[in-house]
Amino acid sequence: MTRGADEDLLNRAYVYAMKAHGGQKRASGEAYFNHPLEVAAILAEMKLDGATIAAALLHDVVEDTEATQAQIEAKFGHEIASLVDGLTKIKRLDLVTKEATQAENLRKLLLAMAKDVRVLLVKLADRLHNMRTLGHMAHDKKIRIAQETMDIYAPLAGRMGMQNVREELEDIAFRVLNPDAFATVKKRLDRLHEESGSLLVEIEKELKAELAANGIEAKVTGREKRPYSIWRKMERKSLSLGQLSDIFGFRVIVASVDECYRALGVAHRTWRAVPGRFKDYISTPKQNDYQSLHTTVIGPHHRRVEMQIRTREMNEIAERGVAAHALYKDARRLEDAVNGVRVPSAESNAYRWLRHLVDMLSEGESPREFLEHTRLELFQDQVFCFTPKGQLIALPRGATPIDFAYAVHTSVGDSCVGCRINGRHAPLVTQLDNGDEVEIIRSDAQVPPAAWEGLAVTGKARAAIRRATRLATRRQYAGLGQEIVERLLDKVGKTFVKQDVAAAISRTGHKNLDDALSAVGRGELAAADILKAMGLVVEAPTPQRKKPATRQGEAESGIPIRGAGRDQALKFSLATGAVPGERIVGIRMPGEGIVIHPIFARALEAYDSEPNRWIDLTWDTTTDGQRFPARILVKVHNEVGALAQVTQVIGDSGANIDELQMVTQEGARDFFDLDILIEVHNLKHLNQIMRDLELKPLVSSVDRAEG
Repeated sequence: MTRGADEDLLNRAYVYAMKAHGGQKRASGEAYFNHPLEVAAILAEMKLDGATIAAALLHDVVEDTEATQAQIEAKFGHEIASLVDGLTKIKRLDLVTKEATQAENLRKLLLAMAKDVRVLLVKLADRLHNMRTLGHMAHDKKIRIAQETMDIYAPLAGRMGMQNVREELEDIAFRVLNPDAFATVKKRLDRLHEESGSLLVEIEKELKAELAANGIEAKVTGREKRPYSIWRKMERKSLSLGQLSDIFGFRVIVASVDECYRALGVAHRTWRAVPGRFKDYISTPKQNDYQSLHTTVIGPHHRRVEMQIRTREMNEIAERGVAAHALYKDARRLEDAVNGVRVPSAESNAYRWLRHLVDMLSEGESPREFLEHTRLELFQDQVFCFTPKGQLIALPRGATPIDFAYAVHTSVGDSCVGCRINGRHAPLVTQLDNGDEVEIIRSDAQVPPAAWEGLAVTGKARAAIRRATRLATRRQYAGLGQEIVERLLDKVGKTFVKQDVAAAISRTGHKNLDDALSAVGRGELAAADILKAMGLVVEAPTPQRKKPATRQGEAESGIPIRGAGRDQALKFSLATGAVPGERIVGIRMPGEGIVIHPIFARALEAYDSEPNRWIDLTWDTTTDGQRFPARILVKVHNEVGALAQVTQVIGDSGANIDELQMVTQEGARDFFDLDILIEVHNLKHLNQIMRDLELKPLVSSVDRAEG
């Protein structure tokens, strides 16, 4: 019985649940009421409050009996009724289903937990007892429940700091999902236990004696690592069972933080420390509030001894996580401060993580994104980095400065252009290490590149990059769409007035002006349709190929091209490329935007019968310094040094080679063709390169690709 728990409340809940479940039976044949009773017992072992234990006794009555939520509230009050309601809502959630359903169910589970963390505690205890009695289930149901436990519940228990619950859930699930591997590891552990049984006791005594000799009274306990923990380490480090040397761990429990560090000093003075195996989670706790000193030494009999050194309070929180916070949240006593005990706040870091995760639900726009984000957050280990002002930022292992920037704030990530790590400039793809100080260099003009999504590790960063990329692309399409509509309005003697255009948008089937302009920019809606919706008459356009060329071969009223790329609303046709000085035209490609072609491109013949897809384009006069793509075809003699001659000419001219393909023709071994996409400033620059190439003795011919 929990100290201070309301015995009358628990008695009433016990009797009510027992009567409600009546003669119901479980798959094993035992009385159903045994299940809520066992769940309540698990929570009582965690020393939880009476309301939580009562909710555990009652957690199945609304779902599985004729009892109602209103009856529960009338008999046991709003607090317990609210817990039971949260548990009832997530009772039938199936977290191993097709992706969309799984994501939605996980979302409901997290929302219910975030309202009151005790819902999570009861749910985990419920799952733990169900896993303990899994043997009576049908095989396919066992597999489904075990997979769900391994994917969702065990990691959740870990992130809530409930290590004992996590380990037991993982081991049972491991036994069901991979019985051969479990049996192999268990057999090895049993053999080692027979060989080293007395060694554990011996090391315990020696550790305790050394600490006592230095004035430190400690409780020392040794234990074998769990089967799943060993299997995971074998997989992660590609080790065989025979290579595992540190399968025994020792926990040293002392009275104060000061004694933790003194005990560490004793261990390192007495036995040789293994380099790289020391971690200080006391000064830098994990996000689930875990605190401890970790070290590995070469102990008695030359055995590796893994040690965890912590205080009693730290040990409670390490084993029981958020369940232990109820015991310590009011323990703000003077001796705690003196001893250096970190007293958890009313909301633990682990619970804050859960709330943060719920806040992030809006970041992902699809079930795939939400599921990916949650799994990333659940499963990864952490590194701890600092801002220049000393703020601690916890990140998953393998995180980059991009993840760091988004962890500080979304606006910092969106405006990130570079970084300094420990005072030195470093690439944004650098993997961060524990203790790194990271300074983010920002620019208001920055838009996060879509490629960052593949570099980011955290779900938050990936979701924010996707969102920023979508918004930037939408702005580009809307801006392009507006220019197209403005040009068409100009042709019929009208000016673009937002209110007038917006008033007619509903007739095009779009919700608002932005949506419609984006659709025009993407090539999904003709600008002429907007003018028709405004009641304006638009003449059928004439394809650019049939129009006479104007001065300098350019269309006078075309949309000015200030630069375009492969990821923008305006894209160059890479079959030909196009450079300033060449007459150009745009073709609307639904869903892709506008593709720019030179007027001589053969690909344009396919659109002669679709004049609505043609867009007038012209070159902006302020393109100095920019490079534009042009594809050329070079036929060269098949001799040593031919390729070097070609690339040297292009390099010496200040151009850049973007792509190069070498094609040999069957039956023509004396020559081969080079298909080269180069980047040049303008037509004059391109023509000079082509003339210089033709002068080379090993070059037979140079032509502009026509697609």
